[in-house]
Amino acid sequence: MLSQFVVSLRAKVFEKVNGDNAITFPNEQVGADRFEELYSHPAANGRSRGAGLSDLFWYWLSPGPEVHQEHLEAGPRYDDVARATRVFLAGSSEELSAAATRCTAKVLDEVITKPVTHVRLRDLMMPVWAEFFYELVFGEPCPRFARGLIVEHANDVVTSLKCTGLRHPARRARLTRYLAHRLPDVRHPLPETLSAVEQVHYLQGTYFNTAVVQMSEAMSHLLLALAQHPHVAQRVDDDRYFAHVLDETFRLYPLFGIAHRITTADIELDEHTRFPAGSVLCFNYPAYHATGYANPHEFDPSRWEHTAARDEHHIPFGIAANRPCPAWRLSPIIMRAATREVLRRVTLHSSVTHTRSLPSRGPCFLVRDGSVPRLGWMRVRDRGEDVGRSVVQLVLGTVMVLHAHRLRLAGRYFDTHDTHGCPVRH
Repeated sequence: MLSQFVVSLRAKVFEKVNGDNAITFPNEQVGADRFEELYSHPAANGRSRGAGLSDLFWYWLSPGPEVHQEHLEAGPRYDDVARATRVFLAGSSEELSAAATRCTAKVLDEVITKPVTHVRLRDLMMPVWAEFFYELVFGEPCPRFARGLIVEHANDVVTSLKCTGLRHPARRARLTRYLAHRLPDVRHPLPETLSAVEQVHYLQGTYFNTAVVQMSEAMSHLLLALAQHPHVAQRVDDDRYFAHVLDETFRLYPLFGIAHRITTADIELDEHTRFPAGSVLCFNYPAYHATGYANPHEFDPSRWEHTAARDEHHIPFGIAANRPCPAWRLSPIIMRAATREVLRRVTLHSSVTHTRSLPSRGPCFLVRDGSVPRLGWMRVRDRGEDVGRSVVQLVLGTVMVLHAHRLRLAGRYFDTHDTHGCPVRH
């Protein structure tokens, strides 16, 4: 399919934009059996400085990519920011579940007004997580105006990331101005090593960009998988089985395609395998998650009944030794609560192609009267949209890669700052 070709081509572009020093794993040199060993190596800890790929991600994640937790270099600023994030994301399972249920119910009350409602799952879930993370940050219900700003911003980020639309800095700036005004109202202390402007960008990038986008993507994959495997949806009230469903969803549809790290010192795995300092290591999550399993491209939660994710090629939240996702505990709790609230109200039906990148945003029927909608037209429409969208992705992806390369956001920043974000004095 053309869309699969586009995804493959984009991965190649990500690799090549770095130049000749980018290496993608697993490969013949470092296979799946040593993937995590290399990923967790202490010298594989550079994040932005020295990689052409960083310019591209900084372009997509602006404003404030220099204080985005995932793109800060190791050191005091990263430690300070990571510590603050852990405080914001903490909470009892009961409190977090209740908040996720409440926010999901509020949005569903607005959206489901007919016996059968057609939605794009990512569009359905974005306001849910905008509400949730606003409450997490400010400790109060989210005003409709603020929710609109958050969704507008998050949607602009993920649309440009998937190359289905250009980025619009003016849309993002509206949320920046709002957060600057609300900075005194944040419920937990913000990172002390950041200036007031950087604290605003920290809030915007961490909670109203990454958190909203990633949770919306994760829920879109989960709900779409349940829509296309109704026998699985019938069992999600079983906590143990739901954990298997989550493991399988994250395995087959990892939220990251390629994660890159820059070596800060030479890495020597053995006498034949050495990577000099400054090498750009690209870790291919989908390729790694497809190794070591029978029928790896099938959605099969039952594969986890006789094994544990920790014993398999399965790192949806990264690796503890190398900046793991700070939401590794939070995500399963709130995804379970949101999923059960959705399935308490409706059954899910969809016939669209389910890919990891999901540029379609997950078309789906929400049915509350027990009927079974006709899915033939949805399938045909999806195939038609797929062709046109793939062409758009090729064109806009090329435009943005070239624009990011010209702007050199990361490169220019590190021309004047050290790895800890301090200005370099010449």
